[in-house]
Amino acid sequence: MKLIIAVIHDEDSHRLTEGLNKAGFMATKLASTGGFLKTGNTTILIGVPKEKVDEVIEIIKKECKTNKQMSLLNPPVAGMPDGYLPYPIEVTVGGATVFVIDVDQYYKL
Repeated sequence: MKLIIAVIHDEDSHRLTEGLNKAGFMATKLASTGGFLKTGNTTILIGVPKEKVDEVIEIIKKECKTNKQMSLLNPPVAGMPDGYLPYPIEVTVGGATVFVIDVDQYYKL
């Protein structure tokens, strides 16, 4: 048995959970926050047999695409001169960070 932990962009969570459910996979959805952009993420937990891991990862790849967006990553800090204006920077958002972990025991009670 394996536990797949996928940290994804909030905007992809509905599409991913629907895709997983259509393929017969159960998932637990947790709200989380990203450390870099301080934006909302979703963490999906999926318990699957070892032979189904590749199938789940393909669904994640299909449903969680990356895209570019503009962000103000350089907010003013104390001591900055008057008139300082932060400037927008293009960043890549979306996609998924996926962990696959061995599970010693699994119970569905």
